[in-house]
Amino acid sequence: MAKNLVILGSQWGDEGKGKLVDLLTEEVAAVVRFQGGHNAGHTLVINGEKTILQLLPSGIMHAHVKCYIGNGVVLSPEALLKEITMLEQKGIPARERLRISEACPLVLPFHVALDTARENALGEHKIGTTKRGIGPAYEDKVARRALRLSDLLDEARCAEKLRVLIDYYNFQLQEYYQVESIDYETTLRACQHYAEQLRPLVADVTEELMAYRAAGKNVLFEGAQGAMLDVDHGTYPFVTSSNTTAGNAATGSGIGPLYLDAVLGITKTYMTRVGSGPFPTELFDTVGQHMAKRGNEFGSVTGRPRRCGWFDAVAMRRVMQVNSLSALCVTKLDVLDGLEEVKICVAYKRNGKLTSTPPLDTDDYKNCEAVYETLPGWQTNTFGITQYEDLPINAQRYLQRMQEIVGIPIDIISTGPDRVQTIILRKVF
Repeated sequence: MAKNLVILGSQWGDEGKGKLVDLLTEEVAAVVRFQGGHNAGHTLVINGEKTILQLLPSGIMHAHVKCYIGNGVVLSPEALLKEITMLEQKGIPARERLRISEACPLVLPFHVALDTARENALGEHKIGTTKRGIGPAYEDKVARRALRLSDLLDEARCAEKLRVLIDYYNFQLQEYYQVESIDYETTLRACQHYAEQLRPLVADVTEELMAYRAAGKNVLFEGAQGAMLDVDHGTYPFVTSSNTTAGNAATGSGIGPLYLDAVLGITKTYMTRVGSGPFPTELFDTVGQHMAKRGNEFGSVTGRPRRCGWFDAVAMRRVMQVNSLSALCVTKLDVLDGLEEVKICVAYKRNGKLTSTPPLDTDDYKNCEAVYETLPGWQTNTFGITQYEDLPINAQRYLQRMQEIVGIPIDIISTGPDRVQTIILRKVF
């Protein structure tokens, strides 16, 4: 039976979703991006060549696949066109493969300006956004004042709505944050250019996705960021501005939830986090430095260093509940190569009592201490291994214990960034 498969990050993002979407795209007719914006970075390595995507679905590298940007995405026309141009220079006809929902809210220069001004004003209390305007764009959507892609295609309506929005934002920028305003005429000309470029790419995404299902074809729904950054279920307020969990695959694409057949969670063998917020298993020692160096833990979009720590099964249990995960794909096993011992957080000690449930109030993390189960490490290199039985026995035991503790199967193991550096234990389609 054909499947609509949701792929999402099971941590705080940066789990390696792009590679897995690219790998599984061999078996699908379409790939849909359903939330986030150009604050996401999906890194693909194909035959040794690296490509970093921010807005385009990771299936864009495949000639046989149609790629969709759903209504749940906040769309920066400038960023999208730069990305399209980058791929076209590599000989990839991105425009031919891409379709976009006209219901996408737009990210425009005043969103970026306000995002930057806010973060700068917060100082040491900043949230850690990418300063790319994502939050303000989602605010406009919820406040029902957003300029959407459909507005961009109507020149008169766009001009009128844009003037109101720029007045609204410039008042905040000038009067409250005391920074430079955004010029209306310059922004309007840019919008007219974007409309000309994007008009041929607009489609009714919901209708086309339902046609794939009626034809019995497989579709991938690609999330951005990670489940623990969900604006409702994450470590609020240190979260992204959208719902990163599986339920938003339906809302952000327009396909009904009963048509989503499975959810594959992507997780590293350890944890990382970019920016501020609680991190119970964070390491500040040489082991944490080892993870950061071996894992090249720097943001693909911002270049910011990622905080590193042991795998947190307590957080993973909540992610499983919120997303109804069907299976896991475990990435970056090779980063743990060479460690004498490896650890899994199996509980928190909270105010002197053990709990297997993470707190709902972020401030309560201050009272949580990670409780670990320790396993022997392995000294043999696992990088690039493609057969499970070739893994060191202690690496196998570590993966088996991860699976036992979190309670769902590991279907795929990634042993390197290239699509061929993968162990498939069970086919997801």
